Amino acid sequence: MIIGKIHSLESFGTVDGPGIRFVTFLQGCPLRCAYCHNPDTWCVDADVKYQWTPRQLFDEVMRYKSFIKSGGVTLTGGEPLMQPDFCREFFRLCREAGVHTAIDTAGSVLNEKTLSVLDFTDLVLLDIKALQPELCKKVCGSEGRNTLRFLDELEQRGIETWIRHVVVPGLTDDDRLLDELFEYVSRYKVVSKIEWLPYHTMGVFKYKDLGLNYPLEGVEPLSSERIKEIRKRQIDKGED
Repeated sequence: MIIGKIHSLESFGTVDGPGIRFVTFLQGCPLRCAYCHNPDTWCVDADVKYQWTPRQLFDEVMRYKSFIKSGGVTLTGGEPLMQPDFCREFFRLCREAGVHTAIDTAGSVLNEKTLSVLDFTDLVLLDIKALQPELCKKVCGSEGRNTLRFLDELEQRGIETWIRHVVVPGLTDDDRLLDELFEYVSRYKVVSKIEWLPYHTMGVFKYKDLGLNYPLEGVEPLSSERIKEIRKRQIDKGED
């Protein structure tokens, strides 16, 4: 029997894919992003409130079917692909019921099982930490090569993809780096959207609760003016 370790649930999500969505945060992540706001999802063996089968999660989702009919379901984390069997079976049930499926992933866990989840995935929200291996390792502890291979796989399969990138002052907030990323992902036909996400500190309190040092202590959140400037800059480049 497949049992998923679920950190938390959000029944009316509006930022993790199109429309209103039922968002499930799965436990476990191999990365250690400097700006992570969910460090309590890192350990896959941690005690969690929900230990459900894919069918149990699906049944819970169906309670909200009328609310998410114009949206769907999203699996996020942590890194949901650390539990690929659970993701695949849950998405299979959703696909059979005509529910749109999306997965929010860094694509860092790349193998036959994780790729099999794509058989029932309508949309991938792919989090690219940084293109440059050294910078990526500084950001999340990994050089990010699997993420780019994952994007290649999405292109081959023709799966719609939204790129997500967190802009951090002093780390990834650099026009040259942002332009390089924009130009890189724009070559992919499956990429329909790029989300430039401003760094925030809303999860800092969790580090204190867990007895962990916060890697970006003292770094101020990215201003709304700066993120608007970045978004406009990329819109203008897209029109060139």
